[in-house]
Amino acid sequence: MSFLSPILSRWPWFALAASAAMLAIAHAFETFGHLAPCTLCLKQREAYWIAGTLALVGVGAGFTPMKAPATRLVNALLIAAFLYSLGYAVYHAGAEWHFWPGPKECSGGGGAVSAADLNALLQGKKLTIPACDRIVWSFLGLSMAGWNVLISMGLVVLSALAALWKPAR
Repeated sequence: MSFLSPILSRWPWFALAASAAMLAIAHAFETFGHLAPCTLCLKQREAYWIAGTLALVGVGAGFTPMKAPATRLVNALLIAAFLYSLGYAVYHAGAEWHFWPGPKECSGGGGAVSAADLNALLQGKKLTIPACDRIVWSFLGLSMAGWNVLISMGLVVLSALAALWKPAR
């Protein structure tokens, strides 16, 4: 596993970069792709905000005398944050594939929110919430939630390896 040593020894930095990248990608789909996030999409983003914050604490801890134990603790907490993301991603992907129902607040009409929608809302009309059980984008047969399952699994595994990793002496 020596090929992973450079990553594992600096895992908080990599976890911070991964979290920032996932949030940037999600926001790009929303901003440039005009894909409004559903309730489960937003829950998955929460995990990356939490993981990014933890990773930032880990980066800061790397500059203290308590570097080793603090970094190991942060890496262990990153496992939990990425498991949170994985859980919501599996739940969301399962709802999209109709393996189980999504939450009741996710049974809206789906799609992007436009200026006309906001104008209608200001005039007292009801705004539809994007549906969690509808795939609005896919690549290689996987939706965004499906890709998040794979990415979150990888981040959980790397966080666990980093938490257990001991540098060669």
